[in-house]
Formats: sequence, C-alpha cells, structure tokens
Amino acid sequence: MVIFNFLCIVIENSIEELKKRLKTPQDIVIITHRNPDGDALGSSLALSLFLQQYFHKVDIILPSDYPQSFGFLPQVEKCKVYDLEPELCLDTINRASIVCCLDFNSLDRIDKMGESVEASNAFKVLIDHHMHPEPFADYTLSETTASSTCELIYTFIELLGETNRISEDIATAMFTGLITDTGSFKYATTDRTFEVAAHLKRHGVDDYSLQDKIFNTYSAKQMRLLGHCIYNRMELLPEYHTGIITLTKADYEEYSIERGDTEGIVNYLLMLDGIKVAAFITEQPTIVKLSLRSKGDFSVQEIASKHFKGGGHKNASGGSAYAKLSAVVDRFKSVLPQYAEKYFGTESN
Repeated sequence: MVIFNFLCIVIENSIEELKKRLKTPQDIVIITHRNPDGDALGSSLALSLFLQQYFHKVDIILPSDYPQSFGFLPQVEKCKVYDLEPELCLDTINRASIVCCLDFNSLDRIDKMGESVEASNAFKVLIDHHMHPEPFADYTLSETTASSTCELIYTFIELLGETNRISEDIATAMFTGLITDTGSFKYATTDRTFEVAAHLKRHGVDDYSLQDKIFNTYSAKQMRLLGHCIYNRMELLPEYHTGIITLTKADYEEYSIERGDTEGIVNYLLMLDGIKVAAFITEQPTIVKLSLRSKGDFSVQEIASKHFKGGGHKNASGGSAYAKLSAVVDRFKSVLPQYAEKYFGTESN
C-alpha cells in the first residue's frame, strides 16, 4: 500500500515487473464490463491509446455493445464485442501476453470471458475503483475513493512516469470517465479528482464540447421515453426520501428501447426536493435489473449487495433478481424502513 497524492491506493505487487514487460512489444487485451458506460469506455480507450504509442498490439473487448452516444470517442469503433463475435474475442484473449481488466472487480462481470481470463497464462492487470476486488490479477491498482477508473488510469500513467505521453485524445477519453461517473463533478469527487481534471485540461480537453456531446444528444425517442418515465412510471415515497421509476417489457416494446436509451434516467429522481434515494427498476427478458443512486451518507451499495446480488459504490450501485417486476419492487420497498431508520434516524420522517 502506498500513499499517493493524499489518496490511499492499494497496489498489489510491484509495478516494476509490468514495466519490464512493457519495454518490448506485447499482445495486449483490454476488457471492461458488460453494458459499458462512459468510465468503462473512457478508461479502456485511454489505456489503449497510451499503450499503442509503445508499438504494442492492443485490442479492446466489450462483453456487450456500447451506447451510440459515446460514438465520438477516439477508436471506439475498433472495439470488439463478445456478444457479436464470441469466438474471435476468445481467440484474442487466448493469444494475449497481457490482459488488462478495467472498471470491474470480479471476473463474473465479463460473463463467459471470465473463464478464459482466469485460465490464461497472460500477465493480468486489474485497475478499478469498486469495493472488494477479487485477487485474480498479477498487478492490482485499486482505490474505492477514486471518482472513476479513468482517474486511476491517470494515476497508473503517472506511476509509470509517462504523463508527458498523454495526448489530447487520451485526455478526452479519461475526462469522459470523470464526467460520467461523477455526474459532471456533483458526487464521488475528491481533491485528487479535480487535480486530475486540471491536468487533463492542460493536455487539451475541451470540456464544454465534451459535456455537450455526452449529455445533449438525446433523440426524440429518448426524450419521449424520459417523459413517460416521469409522468407514468414514477412513484415517490416521501416517508423514506425515495423515488422509484419502473419500466416493463411492454414499455421496452412500445418505445423500442435500445442499449443506452435509459442512461441517466435514474438521476432525475434525485433532482426532487427531499428525495435522497433513487431506484430505476427495469423488466428485462429473463431478469429484473436495478440501478440505485443516493445522496450523502446513504449507502445504496449496501442494499444492492445484501438484497439484490449486486454492488458498486456507496452512492451508485446496481443489482438484479430473477423474479417478477412487482415482486422486486415490493422487495425493494420492504427493506427501506430499516435503512431509513439507520440513515435518517427514523422510520418515517
């Protein structure tokens, strides 16, 4: 464990072995989690662009496709998608000499690819900011108070002593993760977060343009879906400072919902006065998924891990359940009283 710029960063095994390997061209695979968000994509692309400068062969593999709202990111179109080309992706992993796992803490987050990574003889690198990282990597850079994995990619490059190699494209990719995982610097920030953001600005990031591309590219369909969620699918529980939005399978059909269309909807609940906990619960073909957000000290990570086989961060977590939508909503409501008492000091204030 080392103290680095006022953050306590857990580093398992020395970076020296990795430095030695990176001195000669390697076959490197970068993998991130299913349903990749801005931090998953930003960290993967930033690391890929950085490593390419040293003539390494670098492939990025995504378990599932990325939202088109991130189509502006440099080289994102080159990412391989396991759902679309499973054999190609597994072959790519099997021949890799280094496998970098970004923005997830356990191999089950990458589905069947996790088995190939575990069996691989490649040197394994884990860079992540989620709680309780599994000990599968040869080199681990983990910090749960970091705003994002992109922030840790900057730290990783800094530990290598190569921040002079950060191009405008690399900085833009990293800044994307900072923006999206902090909600435009509204939560999960530390002084280190703003230090990194300032450094990336000096590397050429146009943060106004970047924010515009990320947040101001809603389609008419997405705007109508948002209106439907707020007007028809929102339920408020003021006694528990909680808001819930649900979507059914029928909603998915009616609005032709595709990957990325629901991104950020859960955050609208936290714009309401008095609402400190937000739940976005959606009925998928075979499973019900929960996206949870909170303000202040309220830990939705605790709810996700204890009741919905999930996890994440204190103020942003997710989970799932194999049950009917109504049953999952009822289960979520049933645990609220104990958490309201724990965090708000009363069961119904």
